[in-house]
Amino acid sequence: MALVFVYGTLKQGQPNHEVLLNAAHGSATFRGRGHTAEPYPLVIAGEHNIPRLLHLPGWGHCVAGEIYTVDEQMLHFLDDFEGCPNMYQRTAVQVAVLEWEGEDSPGDSVQCFMYSTATYAPEWVHLPYHDSYDSEGPHGLRYNPRENRS
Repeated sequence: MALVFVYGTLKQGQPNHEVLLNAAHGSATFRGRGHTAEPYPLVIAGEHNIPRLLHLPGWGHCVAGEIYTVDEQMLHFLDDFEGCPNMYQRTAVQVAVLEWEGEDSPGDSVQCFMYSTATYAPEWVHLPYHDSYDSEGPHGLRYNPRENRS
């Protein structure tokens, strides 16, 4: 079992959350909410308005998201889903815990896997940085789901 931190379309109420609920992909259990201990630039970029966390620790904001416990099958599914290692890279990150479900509190922070990208168009660094993501947010950049892409 591993902890995974999600900050974009995989969060509850977002367009791709259902993949975490699909038992055919493995097991994912919601554990809590938190934010990255270090700031990162979270941008909405590309022709499909995909939330992308640029692997530039120390830039941007501490990014809010959700923490899940996943099994090995789900972790491999998420690697494929996130285009790892080409589009995104799975790296370990410290997450400050804001809310935790269950009897055993992990303390102030936990180490989680997170999908970020070290490969991106140079102009993305100049896009607005967000501290949280909502596909219906005031940014007006609605995510284009995979099933709608040609």
